[in-house]
Amino acid sequence: MMEKREMIRVDKLNKSFGDLHVLKDIDMTVQESDVVCLIGASGSGKSTLLRCLNFLEVKDSGSIIIEDEETDLKTHDVNKVRQKVGMVFQHFNLFSHKTVLENVIEAPMYVKKVPKAEAIENGKQLLNKVGLSDKADVYPSKLSGGQKQRVAIARALAMKPDIMLFDEPTSALDPELVGEVLATMKELAKEGMTMIVVTHEMGFAREVADWVVYMHDGRIVEVGHPTDLFESPTEERTKEFLKTTQLK
Repeated sequence: MMEKREMIRVDKLNKSFGDLHVLKDIDMTVQESDVVCLIGASGSGKSTLLRCLNFLEVKDSGSIIIEDEETDLKTHDVNKVRQKVGMVFQHFNLFSHKTVLENVIEAPMYVKKVPKAEAIENGKQLLNKVGLSDKADVYPSKLSGGQKQRVAIARALAMKPDIMLFDEPTSALDPELVGEVLATMKELAKEGMTMIVVTHEMGFAREVADWVVYMHDGRIVEVGHPTDLFESPTEERTKEFLKTTQLK
């Protein structure tokens, strides 16, 4: 079996907002095609970690190595980094004045200078992939939350990233719409996309993750294969958290 390539390595990452120390000496390595789920209570630092990996937040100390290259805002063009590392947010942030297809082709055309015809062709393929080929000419206001989130995933994929970050992609959705977004993410996982997912969906983490990271109070408390972490966690804090999620 070929050794998998290291996609992201985080060493001793720290981040504070004023007096609040949000990330404390975070160490984490993600290999190619890994699906990693970050779980933990609100305020444990999961989303901040993701935002540091996409340089929406600036770390205070430590290092972020993306595809064997230490990456820093002082030395790197953040837009180039974001072409490698796509991100899908809790809220979809679609352009309301553009159609679904226009939302998907915008960044490839303007950031990567992809010719319009090629961007449209790719965009249509991606909308087909997320099950929305019939919505290409519709405006976001006519879509359900689940459909908007699937457009947001197609938009992120349009940049052909090597790594996808998902920040609680289903938490703003009505419960009956969660499944369609998770199904799209499961497809991506099957195709071998490297993914880091902040989620409250323990069933998804159990089914899809290669490994699960439990965070508490800005630290990584426990890392394990989903079966081990959910069924026989070793840390007391993990046990307490899983009791509260009622998915033990």
